[in-house]
Amino acid sequence: MECLIRIAMNSDAAAISQIIIGTLRESNAQDYSAEIINQVELSFSPQAILSLMTQRQVFVALLEHRIVATASLDHDVVRSVFVDPAYQGKGIGRQLMKSIQSSAIAEGRNLLRVPSSITAEGFYASLGFIKIRNAFHESERTIIMSKTLDV
Repeated sequence: MECLIRIAMNSDAAAISQIIIGTLRESNAQDYSAEIINQVELSFSPQAILSLMTQRQVFVALLEHRIVATASLDHDVVRSVFVDPAYQGKGIGRQLMKSIQSSAIAEGRNLLRVPSSITAEGFYASLGFIKIRNAFHESERTIIMSKTLDV
């Protein structure tokens, strides 16, 4: 499923927030408690998204002018990769990651890291990311993964 990938604009913040929170509640809820999901949601309000957009390169994926996914690049760290559950498994996340990797290579990076959720570990592994270690933020477990880029 081909989609348009572009850099996010401030006017996208509410839609990005909705995608992230909806995905957390539907997809990530299978691997994390409601308490952890509620805590993580606080970091993705529209106002928080606007703040993140000043610190990172935030990308969005659009289908028929509607945002269906987002991902961001913070130096050499991939962050906040979320695909609307209705569109998961259709290659949109892969297209976003291709844009992220191209941007990282253009910035002269030769390695990408990602703090993966339990839910997304298989996705990143399928893209060539290798598990480095587990990380815990209170009771929230993430998997630190990395990938060497073909420069």
